Parts: sequence; structure tokens; C-alpha cells
Amino acid sequence: MPEHSDLLEIVRRPLSPDVRLEVPASRAEYERVQDILENEESRYPQLWFDGTRNIAIVVGPPSALHAAMAGALMGAIIHEVKVNLGLSSEISRGFTLSTETGNSRGLTVRGWDGALVFADGNRETLMIAVEVGVSQAYESLRAAISWSVCALRCRLGIAMCIRERSRRLTPVPDYSSIQEENAAVAVAEEDFRRQLIERPYGPLVRDGITWFGRINQVIIETYRVPDEDYPPETILSPSRSFTIVDDGNFVGGDVPPDLQEVMLGDCIPDYVLSGEAMVATPVNFFRRDWFDSRFQSGMVKTAVNRMRSRRK
Repeated sequence: MPEHSDLLEIVRRPLSPDVRLEVPASRAEYERVQDILENEESRYPQLWFDGTRNIAIVVGPPSALHAAMAGALMGAIIHEVKVNLGLSSEISRGFTLSTETGNSRGLTVRGWDGALVFADGNRETLMIAVEVGVSQAYESLRAAISWSVCALRCRLGIAMCIRERSRRLTPVPDYSSIQEENAAVAVAEEDFRRQLIERPYGPLVRDGITWFGRINQVIIETYRVPDEDYPPETILSPSRSFTIVDDGNFVGGDVPPDLQEVMLGDCIPDYVLSGEAMVATPVNFFRRDWFDSRFQSGMVKTAVNRMRSRRK
């Protein structure tokens, strides 16, 4: 390594959950720092590279809310396909998840929150990519899901954009022991769950401190290429966009459960299915019950994680 590397210095800093930092870097510098991270066998931070802009992307760990909603989206689609659409067991076995952290096309390396993959023998086909952004710049979220669709050729991209209202940053309480911390966090967790009865999308407040801000907005969008000639670096516009939560209130009652376009043919390759009618079968995966339960659980876990000390 050179005597001074901005990129190495940044990956050595403590990173808050859901943080993404863009650092100008050459491909060679990215590879050197990536080798260091791999040798240390540390899962986070992750390091990606945008070869079209010569930018390294430093990615912090996902918050509990981020992880919960990425898993919930993929789980809901798989459940609908495997349980409610009457597929044979042979076809159902081919439907799997991928959580690879680094995917390459040309000079660009990116991760994703998850993808649905269909495996047929030794042939794997990327079908649906999922991205969740928690207070992430919208342009960054669009770039991430567009790359999966345009560069990796996923048939469909689904992105969820979550906006938490800004809150004052406060120091973590100074606990005298891990036992005191665990006891305080357990009491706070029950308190936060009670607060959700009146304020299902926050804020979560304890002793005058806001540990999770009110949810300003949750939007779910779908992305797909209109034709096969799109270059890998294209930034797509959403084909469908639905607001689920607005200013702390659920407003997604009229959102169609298939988001007006998610079909069985987006989950399983056409050649496996039995005709156009089967390919066009709606996948009615979006429902308020799982959305609320997973979202609120993620809010509470994120809030209590913010209360914990930052022990190494």
C-alpha cells in the first residue's frame, strides 16, 4: 500500500449501520484494500467498486430494520410461489435465495440485499433482485437496483425506500456492566412495543431521548428493462411506484398485492413453466400483515441496538 490511502483510512473508521460512503479510488487501490479486508475475514465494512466512475463504495452493516425488510420481501415472494400457486415439488425445489456480497461485471463490483435464483440442474438464472434503502439517497438506491437489472440481467428489481425522520444524535448510556445494559435494553424493548400500539411507525422515545424517529415515508418500486439493448451502467426509472407509509401513517391499503406486474414468470424461467397463462400468473405477495409485523419488529430492534454500548 502507499504510505497514505484515503480509502484504507475510511474503512478503518467505525461505521454506523446503513452508512454508504463513496471514495474516489483507482481499481488498483480498491483491490489492495479489498485484499486487506478479505485477509482479516471481517464481514463489514464491505467494499464495492463503481468502474464507470472510479469510485469505491464503503458499506456499513445493515440496521435491523434494513435486514428485516429485505428478508421479508424475499420470504413473502417465496411463500406465495411455493405455497399458493400449486407448483410441483420438483419446480419448487429449484427456487432459492442468494445473498452474495460481491458480484462483478467488468470493472464494477457491487453487492445486493438479496436475489431470487432459479436452479435447474447446473444452470442458475437470476430472477428477482431486492434492495432496501434506509435513509439512503434515492439516486444511490436506484443505481443499486438498476445495476442488478441491467448488468446482472435480473428479470425484475424490487426496491423499498424507507425514510426515518431526522433525530438528535445522543451518546450511548454509560452502563456499569453488561448485566445492567441487558436489563435496561430489555425494559426499553417492552416499552417500545407498547408505544407502537399508538404510534405504529414511531417515534420510539424513552426518558426524553428518541431512539427511533417517526417514519416519514416507505415506498416500494419495481424496475425492469423495456428491451435488451440497455447498457449495464443504465440508471432505470421505476416501472411502478407505490407509497406504503406517509408521515407516520399506513396509506398502502390500495396497493395491489402483485404491485400490478409481479408474475410467476419473474420468479421461474419461462421454459420451465407450462405456457403463457402460467407465466402471467400474478404473484400476490404484498400484504399488510407481514409488512407491519416485520417492519415494527425491525424498528424496535434498531432502536434497542442504538442503546447498546459500542464494545469491541
